[in-house]
Amino acid sequence: MSELQSPPVSAILQENPVVAVLRARHAREYAPVIDALVKGGVRSIELTLSTDGVFDFLPDIKRQFGADAEIGVGTVTSGDQAAQALDGGADYLVTPAMVTDVIRAAVAAGVPVFPGGLTPTELLTGMQAGATAVKLFPASTVGPGYIGQLRGPFPDMRVIPSGGIGIDDAADWIAAGALAVSLGGPLLRDAFSGGDLSALTARARQLSSVVADAVRARGSR
Repeated sequence: MSELQSPPVSAILQENPVVAVLRARHAREYAPVIDALVKGGVRSIELTLSTDGVFDFLPDIKRQFGADAEIGVGTVTSGDQAAQALDGGADYLVTPAMVTDVIRAAVAAGVPVFPGGLTPTELLTGMQAGATAVKLFPASTVGPGYIGQLRGPFPDMRVIPSGGIGIDDAADWIAAGALAVSLGGPLLRDAFSGGDLSALTARARQLSSVVADAVRARGSR
């Protein structure tokens, strides 16, 4: 579908197609939460730029967790932000909207990029620009059946739904053909406000299991 060579999906995301979206007051709060997620098997971590200090802490987070997880930067909305994220060692980029400057920067660097869109026009624009996959956002407004509708005209479109997805409905999205699922609040809950991090690990493990079962079920059809 793409006229460009899209950066490939990482081995980590192929092994466990779950992206954890982290939003906190400051990036200094990230490390223990990332540790809890990784212990639960969720190893694709998105640090959002709606959190203060991401660029300052990104190199340290990469050093601490880079052997066990991939650390992406999300809520990227400009080419300048993309350049800063790539300079800091981001393993992938995510946008909330179809920002072609960000896609071009990631493709040029050979780094996976997941630009956000909702309409068929936006999503096709992302794939044609070289996106690794497109982020369907906000996914909860359309539901898993939307992927089936997209597959009619765009059978090869790789979609990662994000926004309003919970652990209980993650399997439905995988069954519908999603490449992966992206979860924020429903997975993190109170992790950044003093919540039990062992409970977060348990949720991450549960989500990983639910998604793995759905992938196996889809493959056996």
